[in-house]
Amino acid sequence: MTVLLEVRNLHVDLGEFSLRGADLAVAEGDYCCLIGDSGAGKSVLLETVVGSFRPHKGKVLLHGRDVTDWPPERRNLGIVYQDFMLFPHLNVFDNIAFGLRRQKGRRTALKSEVHAIAARVGIEHLLHRDIKTLSGGEQQRAALARALITRPKVLLLDEAFSALDVASRERMRRLLRELVKDLHVTALHVTHDMEDVWALADQVAVLHDGQILQTGSPEHIFSCPHPEFVAEFLGGRNVLQGSVLDCDASGLTHIGIEQTRLYSADPAPVGHRVQLSVRPEELAVAQKQLPITLRNQIPVRIQGLERRGPLVWITGKAAGFSLEAAVTVSGAREQKLKVGDEAVFAFSASSLRIIASERRRRAPSDSPDTLSPIPVAAVEGFAGD
Repeated sequence: MTVLLEVRNLHVDLGEFSLRGADLAVAEGDYCCLIGDSGAGKSVLLETVVGSFRPHKGKVLLHGRDVTDWPPERRNLGIVYQDFMLFPHLNVFDNIAFGLRRQKGRRTALKSEVHAIAARVGIEHLLHRDIKTLSGGEQQRAALARALITRPKVLLLDEAFSALDVASRERMRRLLRELVKDLHVTALHVTHDMEDVWALADQVAVLHDGQILQTGSPEHIFSCPHPEFVAEFLGGRNVLQGSVLDCDASGLTHIGIEQTRLYSADPAPVGHRVQLSVRPEELAVAQKQLPITLRNQIPVRIQGLERRGPLVWITGKAAGFSLEAAVTVSGAREQKLKVGDEAVFAFSASSLRIIASERRRRAPSDSPDTLSPIPVAAVEGFAGD
């Protein structure tokens, strides 16, 4: 893996917004999404990479070369902003050509390159138009073309799709996915929209209070989030505390939570206190125990049903803890569940992730003899999942 963009121990103090020792490495050809709460420092990090802010401490490197003190024009980076930042006194052609004109003086080559990139983003027929006559989606395509025409080392995007409607955002994601693949673009994208992450990202970095708390693939970040802020920020509503009781021959870790025994495919030492997470969409909901190989099947009483877009969120109260499940509207309708009903929340051992572990002395209440195991008669002989 060749690292193209790297920031090391980056400190930038701008009063309300700051970075405190940020570290990040983006491999050549990767698409990295920066996510985090408002004020975490995402845009500050992006602007420091561009060269708009000079760090008080730390370095910015491109292909291993320290560019911390270089002005923005020497770094060969392209950037697309939320509000597009197009020049209102220039037409579409001249907006796209702006950066290239500073690199080349040959009008013929410039014209052909502008037409080529405009065709790639689907606005070649708009090159003569005044910027003010374009729709939001068309302006965003012009901004993207302007950023890409100089063949930047890294494409930077700061909430680039947030001003667009839902349909336009989806079209831009599809377009950008094709462009970064075809043009071998490395990208760093600040976003609040998790759809951007799932549609585009090879890597995710989670920022909070000026620090990068966790990096990894979208699958890793969402399935095994760092404790506390990352788990909560990513919607990890089902974050539980338990104690490791034992580990069986099939490799499953047995965990006690109140009077319930759960099973995880993640390893942890016996006697350790653990923090667990299971994504709401990983839970199956039924009126009674399921005759399938889902190791964890928890009796609950329904406490809440809430429709949110295409999903229904179901809150269930177990013995000493609550869980939330996200199911499709049709799935919820089939179950005919209502508040107060008894039901079963079921999920695999591989879905129950151990996100933190610490040694502790086993309390008497943690003894396997005092815990009521989840009924697993329907999966007799099951060796793990």
